[in-house]
Amino acid sequence: MSKVVELKQRGVRARLREAAEQRTLIRLWRDEHEAASFSGYVAGLGREFFLLWAIGDYVGFDGLYALRYRDVSELETPDKSAPFLEKAMALRGITPEWPAEFALDDIEGVVRSAARHAPVIAVHVDSEGDDEVCYVGRFLAFEPDGLLLQEITPDAEWLREPSFFGFEEISAIGLRGPYHTALAEVAGSPPDDIRPFNRDHGSVH
Repeated sequence: MSKVVELKQRGVRARLREAAEQRTLIRLWRDEHEAASFSGYVAGLGREFFLLWAIGDYVGFDGLYALRYRDVSELETPDKSAPFLEKAMALRGITPEWPAEFALDDIEGVVRSAARHAPVIAVHVDSEGDDEVCYVGRFLAFEPDGLLLQEITPDAEWLREPSFFGFEEISAIGLRGPYHTALAEVAGSPPDDIRPFNRDHGSVH
């Protein structure tokens, strides 16, 4: 039987760890950030973040997402659609796979790991009063209080001026999703002549 549990951070870790150990397909919600849910397998756990191998409603790999425990508002384990999703995955030859090593203790570790495993990453940013917003691009460097990203616009064009994102505003990091991958493929190699950065954000996805 599937259980939907309203959670605070205290109970999230134990439930997710159990799901990881049993390789259970789960569904979770982050009500403060978005109305939509994530479905997938727990691919790793750290002090602050956990890694989710996500499957989309179209029954295909939807990317890896490093999410904060504290943002999980509800957890369904197993996902009530797990029997259908897992049969469909088997018929389509979809086998969940994820990196053996992925740092999840803090945002710096998450970003370093994501940048090692994908040419572009998706930076999800808290937006006061609205759903979180997402920026896609190439990780460039860390600043003392944040990171620099060379963004790709929704039209798959590289920006030449880096954008700054403060650590405290980053709620999630995504990689290898179909949209992220398509943007990188269409945009091609990033330009080398990058201008000095300012702290204004660029193109919301």
